Amino acid sequence: MINVLIVILLFAIITVLLVNTKAKGIITVLTVFVIAFMSSYVSIRVLLGENYEVLLSGTITFGKVPIIIDSLSAWFILTINFTLVTGAIYGFNYMKKYREKKNEITLHCIAFLLIHFALLGISSVQNGFIFLLLWELTALSAFTLVIFEHEKPETISAGINYLIQSHISIVFIMLGFIYVAFKTGNYGFDAIIDFSNHQSTLAGTVLFLFFFTGFAIKSGFVPFHTWLPYAHPAAPSHVSGIMSGVLIKIGIYGILRMLLLIKIDYTTAGYIILFMSLFTGVYGVMLATVQHNLKKLLAYHSVENIGIIGIGIGIGCIGLGEANRWMAILGFSGALLHTLNHSLFKSLLFYAAGNVLQAAHTVNIERLGGIIKKMPQTAILFLIAALAICGLPPLNGFISEFLIFGGLYNWLYSANLVSLIAISFTIGGFVLIGGLAILCFTKAFSIVFLGNERDITSVKIHETGAWQLFPMYMVVTLMVLIGLFPSFFISALQKPVKLFTNNIAFNSNIAQVRIVDSLQNINWLFFGLILIVLVILGLRKYFSRKKLIESGPTWGCGYSTPGSKQQYTASSYVRSYSKIAKPLLDIEKREVEIMKVFPSKKHYETDPYDKIERFFIDKPLTLINKITNMFVFLQNGQLQRYILYGIIFIIAVISLPLIFDKFIMVIHFFNNL
Repeated sequence: MINVLIVILLFAIITVLLVNTKAKGIITVLTVFVIAFMSSYVSIRVLLGENYEVLLSGTITFGKVPIIIDSLSAWFILTINFTLVTGAIYGFNYMKKYREKKNEITLHCIAFLLIHFALLGISSVQNGFIFLLLWELTALSAFTLVIFEHEKPETISAGINYLIQSHISIVFIMLGFIYVAFKTGNYGFDAIIDFSNHQSTLAGTVLFLFFFTGFAIKSGFVPFHTWLPYAHPAAPSHVSGIMSGVLIKIGIYGILRMLLLIKIDYTTAGYIILFMSLFTGVYGVMLATVQHNLKKLLAYHSVENIGIIGIGIGIGCIGLGEANRWMAILGFSGALLHTLNHSLFKSLLFYAAGNVLQAAHTVNIERLGGIIKKMPQTAILFLIAALAICGLPPLNGFISEFLIFGGLYNWLYSANLVSLIAISFTIGGFVLIGGLAILCFTKAFSIVFLGNERDITSVKIHETGAWQLFPMYMVVTLMVLIGLFPSFFISALQKPVKLFTNNIAFNSNIAQVRIVDSLQNINWLFFGLILIVLVILGLRKYFSRKKLIESGPTWGCGYSTPGSKQQYTASSYVRSYSKIAKPLLDIEKREVEIMKVFPSKKHYETDPYDKIERFFIDKPLTLINKITNMFVFLQNGQLQRYILYGIIFIIAVISLPLIFDKFIMVIHFFNNL
């Protein structure tokens, strides 16, 4: 099957190069469908209990390459495929407005196919060298997708930022594989197991943390998140959905895979992951709440949700370390399910933001308003996704977060003083994340979709086409199914979770325990409440259909001509929060001070900035620039001096080893005296 997939991919790429612009998109969508169907079929069989393993050899000089799809790989492959399929359908319709950019469309389609293939390969390959090649292919493909609108300087800047930090990620992962290969002489994942079995737990933990750093950069853990709020807004909206939905999740896959391969101190690693994730979640949602760019707001919420997934992984690791079975099971189950859930509602949010961008030509929240009147379907879909990301029942986000909370409360049964302090901080942080998420999305939805139009009155806004809405309804359908039938999806998690919990006698079906029954009952009750409300509204509309309804202007609190300027802005909506969070956030204010009794003009604007980015990125770059500027005199445009530099370099290359050898001989001479 692997050979067939490679042939299909190569044939699709060659065909994309030859056909017209519309056909390029059709071929890309069909190829994604075929690859997704073939790999999903195998993955579903693996989750049902079968094994899939292929050994590639004979054509690769560095040995045999095992392709193994276990239950963990299968879960991520299914998540990747669903998001790539919906992204391909949405992207085909979204990119219709760019068909005049033929060369860019060609590169875009090829990169889309390559990133799909690379993500599937990373999820199944069991050789470190090939893993790194696929990781590099993912980075380059994503870079190409991000810089589609390369004529914009900010897009190129965001793409280069992403590419540099992706390669820093590759360096950490590569050094981990090289160290293992140096000790074992093998790049296979089995070599990591052998190395780990012959080393101390401390050495294994250090190796894991090295890998964790590389994967954390790709995932967007704080403080490695600074590329993410730039790449997501710069990319086309379907690419933003894919990057947030599955690209950053491949880092989560890497972390989970290394937990299976390396023998570590689970308790120590769990505490590190837990508190790093807690800080990531809180910091991400704090920054998201003060954003004015809708796509940048969603990008920071990706950071927040990576933190939630990490909290689940941390709880699971601590459960393994303390032999707390249900703590481990619920922690890993919640993390894996939230990986799927986040890929669903975040891709849906980015698709909705893309609809708004194409209709209003802006995603500046301060300039938007009243869009629900022109784009009701997009507004409702955005609202559903917003409810889900806030973890509210009866949608899918509530299920995974409830599981993580369940693991957290199971920790109480084996807690000591240190654990109780950790539990208190985690619960407080989790609650803060949820509360700020609700504040942020009530701001986003109300300012963008409700009220009156603001600065976009001259733009003709209308609902997007049915085929662009179709993949969004696909996503909503799966979200609702997870909310209605959580036991089915949690049962599918039993085999992936069992990979982590074998050492603590995992023998229970998590879907049959009371917590899952409680989840299902809560969600069914909420769905029933929603249905009752809808029935009442329907009856009210039916019985009042013949009544004359008079309408008039809303009372303007004494103002004779109320307008959009009297509505809440995004900044004023969260002003109280901004004052409280000001010591932790970097918010620049630009305003015109009122000097007269009857001022002619008043201007107030805020610009949030990431303090961690300023400390870890801006200051080091400023220092590097200062150092390099000291050597600007070397670039003087005189050919004779450049030749002199070359001669000096050649002399140095020849003479320095000789000088070094003489120096060593002198040292040996004095040592022998």
